[in-house]
Amino acid sequence: MNVLKYTFLIAVSITILGCGAYSFTGASVPEGTKTFQVNRFENNALLVEPGLERDFQNALQDLIQNQTNLSLVTTGGDLVYEGEISTYRISPTTATSQSTAAQNRLTIGVKVSFYNTKKEDDNIENKSFSFFYDYPGSSQLVGGQKTTAHEEIFERLTQDIFNATLARW
Repeated sequence: MNVLKYTFLIAVSITILGCGAYSFTGASVPEGTKTFQVNRFENNALLVEPGLERDFQNALQDLIQNQTNLSLVTTGGDLVYEGEISTYRISPTTATSQSTAAQNRLTIGVKVSFYNTKKEDDNIENKSFSFFYDYPGSSQLVGGQKTTAHEEIFERLTQDIFNATLARW
């Protein structure tokens, strides 16, 4: 009975040690990395939505804080995110028989540069990410609908950025 207990204990120990520094979010943060910073994302889209750059910056900061143990700093971060909002576009996706939009699409695109001071091979320059939100053509993109659209797009964009920079997906 003791042999079985010790065998089980050894098997569990090897399994746990074999997993190493695995994160359930999939993040692969280099050893010694403790801080990150998200610099202001300039809004260089042709159609400028006021406050969009602040909201995007906050969404990216929140996601990284929620999925890692890194501390947010304003300068001197081990990991640095910066870039620009390059696209903010509303376009029709389908039309009705009366030649009006049956459905519209909001597309937001960002270009991101990522700098890892602990592992410079991971650096990324001007990588583009974009996502969209479809809504009825009879609706205006205002109020709660605009807030929902921005939140859904930011959720996808920030997760894609996280995956490309820390999860390596």
